[in-house]
Amino acid sequence: MSDSLYLISGATGATGRFTTLTLLNSGRKVRALVHKEDERSEPLKSLGAEIVVGDLLSLEQIRAAMDGVTGAYFVYPFLPGLVEATAFFAQAAIEAGVTSIVNMSQKPARADAKSHASRDHWISEQVFDWSGVPTTHIRPTFFAEWLTYPMEAFNVKKGSIEFPFGDARHAPIAAEDQGRVIAAVLQNPKQHAGKVYPLYGPEELNHREIAERLTRALGRPFIYKPLSIPEFVARLEKSGMHPRLVQHLRAVAEDYKNGVFAGTNSVVEDLTGRKPLSVEQFAEANRAKFEL
Repeated sequence: MSDSLYLISGATGATGRFTTLTLLNSGRKVRALVHKEDERSEPLKSLGAEIVVGDLLSLEQIRAAMDGVTGAYFVYPFLPGLVEATAFFAQAAIEAGVTSIVNMSQKPARADAKSHASRDHWISEQVFDWSGVPTTHIRPTFFAEWLTYPMEAFNVKKGSIEFPFGDARHAPIAAEDQGRVIAAVLQNPKQHAGKVYPLYGPEELNHREIAERLTRALGRPFIYKPLSIPEFVARLEKSGMHPRLVQHLRAVAEDYKNGVFAGTNSVVEDLTGRKPLSVEQFAEANRAKFEL
């Protein structure tokens, strides 16, 4: 196992970066797949990761990146091309003799989802399963990172959480915890092959309670101001967000209010031996991202 090589796509993104760091800290060999070498990939390179530039929509580039790989992590942005990228990744994995894949799916992935992206994630799961490469699917609830994204449509750090979620609840899950789960599965894949793991943080909260946790952790007031779904969509469109992501978030808002993102479990602790970060712990660890 110490000679295994792991390919991590999206290696400079949220979950990919933490997966890469966890594997490197465990003495594993990592090939980090990135769109370009820059200030985000340099720290991974300095820690020993092999940096490979490639496009998930190029079969030839993925074939080259997959050469000699034992296990791989697949993640794709909320843009068109997910199903095609999945097919290329699976084909390259078959040709390279890869023995395990961890696939980043999402909590609302299902065949009848209103969101194009959620339906595509469900199709992506089927493609990996049909490929015959042993695959584990993770379906996280809302990332804790949504609280830190610097987008004018929902810039939480100003102190006002403005989402169209009413009083529905979820247990925010940090990318750091997801990275530890992905790394754990890649290193011990046999017992996880074919499984689907919903991932949650430690505590189910509504957004008023999340605001209270942020206030407590960061020492300044945060409040929740519910929006209607049309108001939320108008903000997203005004911000210049990609239409596919706007459509996804509209459907996500409906799913959220219907309880699709709710729930908790012990998967993170069971697989990694550590409890996932609470909202307070996440805020403290990412204090700089909340600074005005």
